[in-house]
Amino acid sequence: MIHTRISGTGSYLPGEPVSNAALIAAHGLDSSDDWIIERTGIRSRHLAAAGVTCSDLALEACRRALQAAGRVANDVDLIIVATSTPDYVFPSAAALLQNKLGNTNGAPAFDVQAVCSGFIYALTIADKFIRSGSHKCALVVGAEVFSRILDWKDRGTCVLFGDGAGAVVLEASDQPGLLSSAFHADGSHHGILSVPGQLCGGVVTGDPFLRMDGQAVFKFAVKVLADVANEVLEAAGMTAAQVDWLIPHQANVRIMQATAKRLHIAPENCIVTVGQHGNTSAASIPLALDESVRAGRIQRGQHLLLEGVGGGFTWGATLLKF
Repeated sequence: MIHTRISGTGSYLPGEPVSNAALIAAHGLDSSDDWIIERTGIRSRHLAAAGVTCSDLALEACRRALQAAGRVANDVDLIIVATSTPDYVFPSAAALLQNKLGNTNGAPAFDVQAVCSGFIYALTIADKFIRSGSHKCALVVGAEVFSRILDWKDRGTCVLFGDGAGAVVLEASDQPGLLSSAFHADGSHHGILSVPGQLCGGVVTGDPFLRMDGQAVFKFAVKVLADVANEVLEAAGMTAAQVDWLIPHQANVRIMQATAKRLHIAPENCIVTVGQHGNTSAASIPLALDESVRAGRIQRGQHLLLEGVGGGFTWGATLLKF
């Protein structure tokens, strides 16, 4: 039987961290460091410089993941980038990344757009390719430049997000790695988190900025994250007590705490990195994973529960043995 395992992780954050105080001062926001920390847990974020694109961030994360896996670019036969902020309308960020990496073996490369659930979606898709036997080594990337779609006058959203990228190398294995996955969507909730604009006739129509009903998102997120976590645990024949680390989408510390509580997972077993990089959407889970691997917290053989929820609404989870 063919299994899928993670053989390497990598991440990248652009520039120097921007503190809450610096962000408030730069944009004249009616807010404070204490207010932001209390409600979100966020202390700083990274913002890409002008001209730095999604595929640029993805490139650095992928280089680090490939190095960790002991692989080179042409070992990869599948590239999937999860992003809501690609470089262009087309071609995909994945195709641009492929060129920058120097992957010249004709590997398929495409984007997945599921916002903050994007990495889980991409991971699940890549797992199915590998299990089918059609592919052996995949790069799965979450990369975002959310700073490009923020309204800097809206303190309810602009303080929450940051830019960054995270990547994993997935490989075929005879040993279990990814144990179970599930992903879902319900488009009836599209109005509580969206960027309701588009490009038409060379101009932007509608609203090109991120808009969110924070309370509605919180209620929805906590419920579906607990539900989908239980779904993948049941599919794998495991319980939450057997999970070594919960790695949720790094959106808001309150959402993460509430989800862990519902699952009866101790706070010390929940990976929380949102304080250092804010909500990086599809990049947040692989960022948290890579940081914890490199810090020595996550060890080989441990069971990890990854989960995310994002605009759409979309949500999903993956249970794996690292």
